[in-house]
Amino acid sequence: MKATVIKMGVFDTQACVPTDWTDEQIINFAEKQCPCGTKNGWCIRKEGDKNLAGDPERVPCGTFDGYVHVMLDA
Repeated sequence: MKATVIKMGVFDTQACVPTDWTDEQIINFAEKQCPCGTKNGWCIRKEGDKNLAGDPERVPCGTFDGYVHVMLDA
């Protein structure tokens, strides 16, 4: 399994990436796969963000061991 973008919206995207990737690696991957197009680029939703609705920042992938789902906003 390779990292992949699993959901893409106008102002957000979701990536499935290896658990050990840093925030910088996740952002760089997302920018390469689906460029944000804004001045600041993608940023990872952090715990406490109202858009996570109480979910953790990194959610274990239900399909692939060693991968997590991460939401990014424009």
